[in-house]
Amino acid sequence: MKILITTDLYQPAVNGVVSSLMTLREELMGRGHDVRILTLGDKQAIAKESGVYYLNSIKVGKIYPGARISLPINHSIIREIIDWAPDIIHTQCEFSTFHAARTIAKALDIPIVHTYHTVYEDYTHYFSPSKATGKKIVSVVSYLTLRATDAVITPSKKVERLLRDYGVDQTIEIIPTGIKLARFQQAFPEEEIKAQKRALGLSDDQLVLVSIGRLAKEKNLQEIIAYLARLQRPDLRLLVVGDGPYRSNLEAEVTRYHLEDQVIFTGKVAQEEVARYYQLGDIFVSGSTSETQGLTYIEALASGRPALCRADDCLEAFLIDGYNGYQYHDFDEFASYLDRLQEQGTRRRLGSRAANYVQQNFSSKVFGLLVESVYQQVLNKRQFAKNQESRADKS
Repeated sequence: MKILITTDLYQPAVNGVVSSLMTLREELMGRGHDVRILTLGDKQAIAKESGVYYLNSIKVGKIYPGARISLPINHSIIREIIDWAPDIIHTQCEFSTFHAARTIAKALDIPIVHTYHTVYEDYTHYFSPSKATGKKIVSVVSYLTLRATDAVITPSKKVERLLRDYGVDQTIEIIPTGIKLARFQQAFPEEEIKAQKRALGLSDDQLVLVSIGRLAKEKNLQEIIAYLARLQRPDLRLLVVGDGPYRSNLEAEVTRYHLEDQVIFTGKVAQEEVARYYQLGDIFVSGSTSETQGLTYIEALASGRPALCRADDCLEAFLIDGYNGYQYHDFDEFASYLDRLQEQGTRRRLGSRAANYVQQNFSSKVFGLLVESVYQQVLNKRQFAKNQESRADKS
């Protein structure tokens, strides 16, 4: 099968969308499919050697962090893709490359499958002064965009419910993004972990909460910092791994609460080093309710770390209270669950369950197989419709 994946975001950007599509591409290619990428970049030449096509674009970060929009479409690139003749297009973003995908799909009369990754309602502060107005814009744009697709993939039931509220009536398949588990499940040498903890100012007698991800307002890490201040526990440390536009605000909060000795910002770390940082912590924490699935949650569980997270619908597929972590609704629950996880035996028991549960349900192999199945269903449905139309014409 020839598969074109289109995305406004691509390497070297690091986020859930890029991780998901890179994992998917590798799995599909491993199953013998010819998979190419159409994305945005500063390049105008076609990168044939790596199977990636670039449309020239400019940055528009004020609309959405890391966002780009394409300049007038390079028709030679579109023609090159049409000549290659993909069987199906899998779109990952709703803007510039989606419009290019529609052009290609129309020219070849092929279906589009779309993965809806982002709950844009949680990002309205980037593009609308009014949350209500922003939500309406998101609803209408999402509905009109998805109307042009043959099927939609969502990473969680939460997103499916949201799209149904928008009036989307396309076929929706819920397929959680899989991850490559091996690098998170490897055990790093104990001395290596201890040495890195010492370098960060962490000691063995401290309980380390770890947060990994982009530092943005909608991630709600400010809530975890405020809770840490209310707990007044000098033995606690919060290790904040990552960088982003809200970092200075979070650092200001740390100063306001006089937590400079308890909160450690590592800044951005190399992707290949992320797995090690999960193992520097005892408990993974998150205050976010803006996730569609939350790949960092799954990575943390795969690393054998119990999770303590703000309750959210996206967690229902993998975070089971008392089994591999806890979901909290307020400070009192956060404090209570943290007390339960204070005991090392409890953390190890929940952490072991977490790793096993992820192994069974969220591998990249399962992810690739399920998405491939959607492609085949869509292609079969499209072929059936063509056959029916042909018979009708003959009669």
